[in-house]
Amino acid sequence: MKIAYFPGCCYETSAREYDVSTRAVCRHLGIELVEPPDWNCCGSTPAHSTDRLLALAMAARNLAQVEEMGLAEVTASCALCYQRLALTQAELAENGELLAEVNRLTGRPYRATVKVRPVLDIIAGLGEEEFRSRVVRPLNGFKIAAYYGCLLVRPSKTKVDDPENPQMMDRVLRLAGAETVDWTHKTECCGASLAISNEEVVVRMVARIIKAAALAGADCIATACAMCHFNLDIRQEKVSRLLGKKYSLPVFYFTQLLGLAMGLNPKEVCVHTHFVDARPLVKKII
Repeated sequence: MKIAYFPGCCYETSAREYDVSTRAVCRHLGIELVEPPDWNCCGSTPAHSTDRLLALAMAARNLAQVEEMGLAEVTASCALCYQRLALTQAELAENGELLAEVNRLTGRPYRATVKVRPVLDIIAGLGEEEFRSRVVRPLNGFKIAAYYGCLLVRPSKTKVDDPENPQMMDRVLRLAGAETVDWTHKTECCGASLAISNEEVVVRMVARIIKAAALAGADCIATACAMCHFNLDIRQEKVSRLLGKKYSLPVFYFTQLLGLAMGLNPKEVCVHTHFVDARPLVKKII
């Protein structure tokens, strides 16, 4: 399978673990990711909160490059990037006048034919037997709270799973040998867009998610979004002070867990670089 891959702006910095593990797992699964040669920021979050046309043009320029590459689909692992690309595709496919205006701004003749899919959907779409055959080190003993966040499954225009009780990540983690817990906060917002402007609110939002995962019996959290991971991973000390109880739940990208299950070295999927130390839990299967 060959598919265009939009890496996003944070994948050489704060979300490097997601990019590295996504590329490694896709190589292992026979999925060829092809990066557009001149991609630009998708416009999330500043552009779409200030200028709708600018935000559409920024995302459309990337989609136009995918068309120029001769590829029918593009994937993005980050939920924010995925949503911006998917919403732009949906809006431009429905509105010819808007599409013409955006093409005038970008200087690229986009035809709105590209299908946008999150990396989670690409991996989950593989056959069950094919997927199981790649698992050589099952995640036995892992009790995982699969956290989807608020962007990956909403709004309905970009629907990839049930917006209230998604199961896609749960299924692939179970195929990898893990147990996923049934819990209440799998699609609650973590406050990522307020991460800099109002940390006090964000810590309270994150605290509810961490507490809910722990109450459900999870020993770690898996996510499919760079901003969600950053929020849940970096703020647990402040959450512990707020709630008066020590919380130390490792937060993984789901691709890191799949990489471990497929026999990749922990350093190949960067499990050693998180704020909450994930290595003691990883030793359960290594």
